[in-house]
Amino acid sequence: MSDHDQSLWLKTCREHVDSAPLTGKLTVDLAVIGGGYTGCSAALTAARAGATVCLLEAQEIGHGGSGRNVGLANAGLWLPPADIRAHLGGEAGDRLIDLLAAAPADVFDLIDRHGIDCEPVRSGTLHCAHSTSGLKDLQARHTQLAASGAPVELLSADQAIQRTGSAAFHGALFDPRAGTIQPLAYVRGLARAAAEAGAQVFTQSPVESMQQYDGVWFLNTAQGTVRTKSVIQATNAYHQSLKASTPAYVPVYYFQYSTAPLSDNLRASLLPGGEGCWDTGLIMTSFRMDQEGRFIIGGMGDLGQAGRAVHSGWVRRKMAELYPQLADQPLVEGWHGRIAMTSDHIPKITRIGPNALSVHGFSGRGIGPGTVFGRLMAESLLNNDPSQLPVPSVSEYRESWTGLRRAYFETGAALTHLIKARF
Repeated sequence: MSDHDQSLWLKTCREHVDSAPLTGKLTVDLAVIGGGYTGCSAALTAARAGATVCLLEAQEIGHGGSGRNVGLANAGLWLPPADIRAHLGGEAGDRLIDLLAAAPADVFDLIDRHGIDCEPVRSGTLHCAHSTSGLKDLQARHTQLAASGAPVELLSADQAIQRTGSAAFHGALFDPRAGTIQPLAYVRGLARAAAEAGAQVFTQSPVESMQQYDGVWFLNTAQGTVRTKSVIQATNAYHQSLKASTPAYVPVYYFQYSTAPLSDNLRASLLPGGEGCWDTGLIMTSFRMDQEGRFIIGGMGDLGQAGRAVHSGWVRRKMAELYPQLADQPLVEGWHGRIAMTSDHIPKITRIGPNALSVHGFSGRGIGPGTVFGRLMAESLLNNDPSQLPVPSVSEYRESWTGLRRAYFETGAALTHLIKARF
């Protein structure tokens, strides 16, 4: 079941990029497969550097996870700094930490530079403690982040109430570097900026096969062929065809619902500072406002499965638990997206051939990291310099029991939503 046409982001997006399917033959310096944050960032970077570049998207720009995102432009990954260093080592870990600490600044700079109409609000984010154990986790994260130079602030329960307008939390971790955006408008704005810089953007153009001969790649679609020296595959959790280079990940589903625009009185009682929020629950909840005053709440789960009724029932109860004044507010839109999760929650760059890289596994942190990874992958290939990559590339990456683990996450989310937040 597809509910993409029910997405609030699709209905409120004010950005547009002219595109059409690829027809005929084309020769470029860099071909990018996938029109999400990573692919559009890579295409924009290459075009601004003077390279000839084309972007091939199987559906429309932002059709995948980028257009279904919560819209939190966060700094860093889900992992605290110590865990990143433990997985990557000190030097590589510090490099990734520093790059992603600056990711929100990169995102908002691109928005300003290219006039992207995506409702940018740089008021920070609040990671909210749903329990005493969640507060202990935030305390540990605060210690590590502060030691890494992050300007984060640990808020008490009373401060969290003032900032969120909800009495449901034991405290919160405030990150002033971050903010919120209209996620589909941002990715379409990146694609529009790439086209204005000279990139050729093709939609409804799934790559059906890809071969390399004598240092040249040939990418074939139903109606055309691209000849290129370098390739970036940025299909993440929405990969189509090209089975030989299918990313290995655990699919995790996340859904969102929104209200209609709220009255001024109600709007004033919710998130007066404009922060975007998520909590410390194992089955996470996110919530935020958009520019028109809609309340948007999300949680883990697939609305396309049998658990849809469970998830939709939970979200109404959860909204009323967080904000009793919203108990009677109808939910207007509901949609979900697919996340590519890796076991260690660190994105993977895979070498799929000479001068060809694939990236996936942002584990729900696509906006900032995707923007940064796309830029640095393009620079690395154009300059023939692997040291510019944000993480070292690998020749192969595998995940085991992906179907079973996907079922585990969905079952856990459905059971949690069936039991929790009941009156």
